[in-house]
Amino acid sequence: MQKVIFLVDMNAFFISCEMTRNPSLAGIAAAVAGDPKKRTGIILAANYEARSCGVKTAMVLHKALKLCPKIILVPPDHRFYEWKSKEVMDLLSNYTPSLEQNSIDEAWLDMTGCEGLFGKPVEAAKCIMAEIKDRLGLWCSIGIAANKFLAKMAAEMKKPLGITELWEHDIPGKLWPLPVRDMYGIGGKNAEKLNRMGIQTIGELARFDEHLIVKTFGKSGNDIYQHANGMDNSPVFAHMAAGMKSIGRSTTLPQDLSDFEQAKIVLMGLADDIGKTARKHGKSGRTVQITLKYSDFQVATRQTTIPATCTTREIYKAGCSLLEQNWNGLRPVRLIGISLGDFYDDCHSRQLSLFDQMEADVKNAKNAQIDRAMDEIRNKHGSEIITFGSLVK
Repeated sequence: MQKVIFLVDMNAFFISCEMTRNPSLAGIAAAVAGDPKKRTGIILAANYEARSCGVKTAMVLHKALKLCPKIILVPPDHRFYEWKSKEVMDLLSNYTPSLEQNSIDEAWLDMTGCEGLFGKPVEAAKCIMAEIKDRLGLWCSIGIAANKFLAKMAAEMKKPLGITELWEHDIPGKLWPLPVRDMYGIGGKNAEKLNRMGIQTIGELARFDEHLIVKTFGKSGNDIYQHANGMDNSPVFAHMAAGMKSIGRSTTLPQDLSDFEQAKIVLMGLADDIGKTARKHGKSGRTVQITLKYSDFQVATRQTTIPATCTTREIYKAGCSLLEQNWNGLRPVRLIGISLGDFYDDCHSRQLSLFDQMEADVKNAKNAQIDRAMDEIRNKHGSEIITFGSLVK
């Protein structure tokens, strides 16, 4: 089976985090800087309006101010960025338990075998990007490849909000023309050393004498040469699925919605996706929560406790009940979300009377049987081949 590795890289992470709590920074040149009051230090992260003026990460502040005198500077708040980073990683862990965080703002995901759940790699990447944007208000770029190195290189090729595939057949056209200084793992000094050897591009490095590269760079020389040829056998060092706290999905609607029946259809699609993911990871949840963002950007969350389940119908039923209790047709909704949490290993552990439990178990068994049949068909033929009647457009 073809390995599928994603590298999710958050765009201008620190300043983007600041923009989530201070929307007035959107659309103007802004940056997180060392000490804005004293106007000393360096730029830690600049948004794309500032970057268009030439402002870059690690640039000294006085130079940035010369290039962009009107830039708004924000002092760093690393606790806040760590908290937002955790939100991102928790969201990503809903897609696969095979997740390796590479830094505060990026992570590798092993998405091999997930096509039946989330569609083809590009479709899955679009889903991840949209959910990060809708739920967290952040932007990301995603690289898709057969190994970690190529995924990292792909993620750098299109920013912001870029999705780039870099497969073996793409290497000559996309990877090899790049200068060696752009290669992941090559620092400035090593790039200068390679340049002195007559190597300017990654392609020239790939075709160079491997023994000479190893002799020059020692143990790291082999990795440098292998990477230039698109080879990387390092695994994604995954967090265990047990660390997954919740599974959530949300969608920003193409237009504000006031129709309750239409909202139920949207919720059904989200619940279906959550159910598939929960079953894939062997998770049964006892808490269902819905999120509604209104046209005035006010957000409401409501939750309920249910017997532990991973069946789509039970998740939808609980979410729909919450939706009905809190629906106001006079307040148009722009985003609907639902999540399953409070995971429990035994989905049959519930405090019911004997007869109620027998009836509930029969219903749950039927729902589980339907879910298993649909999952098998989707895994074999693709996620779009079968769905619930209410979701057919």
